[in-house]
Amino acid sequence: MPRPRKWRKVCCLPENDRFGPLNASINQEYFVTMTVDEYETIRLIDLEGFTQEECADQMNIARTTVQRMYNDARKKLAESLIYGKMLRIEGGDYKLCEGHGKSCGSGGCRRHRCARDFMEDDNGGE
Repeated sequence: MPRPRKWRKVCCLPENDRFGPLNASINQEYFVTMTVDEYETIRLIDLEGFTQEECADQMNIARTTVQRMYNDARKKLAESLIYGKMLRIEGGDYKLCEGHGKSCGSGGCRRHRCARDFMEDDNGGE
């Protein structure tokens, strides 16, 4: 019996879930699907500058799992760019973060950071 899959913590869903060329066909063979948890690895590593180890801690999974997901996500991005396929972000084994807790204070959680930035704006940037 296989081991059950572990849920990956994701801070928030992407604001846009489809990307690609404006002249893309609706045909299914012109789509590449990236899971929400793969998207989160790209966000944390490439945008936030986390190491794979820090990303693994943030998502509550093993570093080797992050490495595999990150490689899969990069391949999907490349396929979308090179072959002009639409990229969809959907599905995966994830749970949304609640915006608090020790890992949310690490700077990788968009919910925590957005709430803090909102409070700073209300206080005149203090």
